[in-house]
Amino acid sequence: MELPDHPLTEARRYGYVEDGGVWLRPTLGQPARRIGQVKDTDDDALRYFGQRYEAFRVKIEELLDRLQAADNQGSFLMKLLHLQEQCKQHDGLGDYETLHRRLKEAEEQLNVSVARNREKNLATKASLIGQAQALRDTEEWIAASETVKELRQAWLKTGPVDKGITEELEGRFHGAVQEFFDRRKAFQTDRKALARRTVERYRELVNQAEVLKNSDQFETTSRQLKQLQNAWREINGTLPKKQAAELWTKFRAANNHFFERLKKHIETQRPAEVRPGATPGSPEESLLRKRELAKRAEALIALPPNQGVTQAKNLQAEWKQSGAVRGPESDQLWQRFMLACDKVFEMSALDYYLRKRQAEGAPPLPPAERAQTATVALRKFIESDRQELAGLQDNLGTLNSSAANDQMRQLLQGKIRTFERKIQTKTELIALFQLPTSG
Repeated sequence: MELPDHPLTEARRYGYVEDGGVWLRPTLGQPARRIGQVKDTDDDALRYFGQRYEAFRVKIEELLDRLQAADNQGSFLMKLLHLQEQCKQHDGLGDYETLHRRLKEAEEQLNVSVARNREKNLATKASLIGQAQALRDTEEWIAASETVKELRQAWLKTGPVDKGITEELEGRFHGAVQEFFDRRKAFQTDRKALARRTVERYRELVNQAEVLKNSDQFETTSRQLKQLQNAWREINGTLPKKQAAELWTKFRAANNHFFERLKKHIETQRPAEVRPGATPGSPEESLLRKRELAKRAEALIALPPNQGVTQAKNLQAEWKQSGAVRGPESDQLWQRFMLACDKVFEMSALDYYLRKRQAEGAPPLPPAERAQTATVALRKFIESDRQELAGLQDNLGTLNSSAANDQMRQLLQGKIRTFERKIQTKTELIALFQLPTSG
């Protein structure tokens, strides 16, 4: 039994032979058209054009399979449209209407998918624009630069949106990115200018300190150098480590040079006071030593607090070895000497109090503000001392005048004199802080 010839049967469904030519029956709204000629037999010609159709169909099937598996399906749109046109022009015998319908359905599905993807792309790009615009106020330049790099990569990887809004979105995104880069460039320019100004300011202070380091105006120069030290701390500039170290070394060396000279100056004051003819161990020699000790003690206020305290204690030890002297001048020298030492001790305590009050890591107070804060603190301490003094005076006033209370009376009187001296010391320190300072 002869088997049916399916390819030939299919070919005859869609075409025929006439006048030596092979014809495709009317399809896709087009009339019958001649697609070739018979070279051998009619059946061979029909089979050949049936095979041509089959090869075209396989090509379309493979394209549709790739379309379904593709991530970026939008790239297949033009191929689908091209094959739809080919269905109307291809020379073969087969069901071109079915192929055309399948291609059309794939196109419609692709359009839906593309529209959905473009909506998703629009949302993604809107988010990227928002993130780029959110950097308009940041000053975290390193982290923000990495963020911008990531945003630009994400923008390039995001698929297209509707052509009508593409230009607008591109402008908004790249505008926000450019704004960030413009701000970063301006910041870097400002930072370089600030660094130059900072270096110039530090160098100016170094030069001023070096000019002052050999001055013999010890009291005035001491205040000026302390002002320079405060000004140095106030700059609080950030420089390269090596450059900062070089400037600080020069500035510190100038300060150390002066204060070493001041220390030697204070230590060498005594010999200049001893007059020829003073007998060693005599009251006159002791008086000269006490005058010199009082003068040296008064000069200590110019030293940094920690150095001043050490020197004051040394001078007190020398005072005890200076010999006994009686008379009004001796009492006056004692008052001068103790008041000068008290100023040093009170200044050290005040410095400690101010440093304890200052928040950890906070920059030093400007000189004017520090002086104001110190004045407020001293007035507070004076008020406390006055309350103590009033209590001691009340106790002394109520003490019975009998000889049995003499020891207690002397004790109270000594404490009263101590608090009176404390109040006087703090009052003079307030006046010192309120003196005008040179620039």
